[in-house]
Amino acid sequence: MELEPFELHQPAGIAEAVAIAAAHPGDVDFIAGGTDLLPNYKCRLNHKGHVVALRGVREMRALTATRLGALVTIAEIAESDLLLAALPVLPETAMQVSSPLLRNMGTLGGNICLDTRCYYFNQSEFWRDAKGGCLKERAGDLCLVTMKRAGCVATYSGDMAPVLITLGASVRLVGPRGERTVLLADFFRDDGIDRNVRAEDEVLTDVLIPPDAGRRAAAYRKLRVRDSIDFPLMGVAGSLLAAGGVVDDLRVCVNAVGPRPLPMDEVTAPLRGETLTPPLIERVAQEVMARVSPVRNVFLSTTYRRKMTAVFTRRVLTDLAARGRG
Repeated sequence: MELEPFELHQPAGIAEAVAIAAAHPGDVDFIAGGTDLLPNYKCRLNHKGHVVALRGVREMRALTATRLGALVTIAEIAESDLLLAALPVLPETAMQVSSPLLRNMGTLGGNICLDTRCYYFNQSEFWRDAKGGCLKERAGDLCLVTMKRAGCVATYSGDMAPVLITLGASVRLVGPRGERTVLLADFFRDDGIDRNVRAEDEVLTDVLIPPDAGRRAAAYRKLRVRDSIDFPLMGVAGSLLAAGGVVDDLRVCVNAVGPRPLPMDEVTAPLRGETLTPPLIERVAQEVMARVSPVRNVFLSTTYRRKMTAVFTRRVLTDLAARGRG
C-alpha cells in the first residue's frame, strides 16, 4: 500500500529538528527507524503532513554504560560487548525484540516511544471502516474494547522501557522551551492516545542510566505466541540489589497489559531486608497478578494473560534470587 503524501525533513542536528517541529505545530512526526510509524502510515493511521527524519543527527548516537542515544539501534544494543559486560539485561532484552531485520532498523528511542496497539486499531482501512472507526484512530467516538466514549485502552508493547524502568533510567527531552530530564517511570501516561509526557515538538534524545544499575541483577521475560517477530502480549521485568541474598532494593515492572508499563513498587518496596525464598516469591507473584487487569484488545484471553503475569513474575524473581546469591 502506498504512503499518503507528506513533506520529509532531514535535519543535521537536534536544534534544527526542534525548529522544524515548532514551525509546524500539531502536524509533525519524528521518525528514526520507521518500523512502527511507516506501517501505521500505510494503514492510514493518524497521518501527519510533516515527517522529521532523525537518522542524520549524530548527537543521538552515544553508547556507554550510563548514556544511550535514542538513535542507537536495537541490534547495536544486542551486539554490544560493552553492555554485555556492564548491563547484560539490555542485550538480553534487545535480542527478544522482533526479528534481526527489524532490530537492525529499529532504535531505542523508537522502541520507548512505540505507539500503543489494539486489535481494533492496527487493522486495514477497510476493516476499520466496517467497524466505524475508534477513539485512537480519531475517526470514531467510541472505544470498541470498552464500548465507552472516553478513555483509550490501547496497549503499550515496547520491550526496552520496562527493563530500563527497573534500572532507574531517565530520558532527556529537548524542545523549543529547552531541555528536561524525566524519570522513565514517570514518562508514560495511562492513556492509549496521549501516551506519554513528550510534547509533539520535543525530541527524546538520550536514555540516562544511573551508575548503580550495573550492580543490579536484572531480567525480562515476555509472553508471545512466536519466539520472534511478535510484540509482547504480557511481559515482566525485574531488577535486584542484594547482599548475601538479602534484598536491599527490588523492582518489578509489568508490561503490555495496559496503556503504560506498570511498576509494582507497592508490592516490592516493603521487601527490603527479606530473603527471596520460594514462599516469598510466590506471594509477590500473586500480589502482582492481583494488581493487573488486562483488557481484550489482543487475541489472547484476559484471564490467560493475567494468570501468566504470576507465572512470569515467579520466573523472573527466581532468576534474580539466584543471581543475587551469586
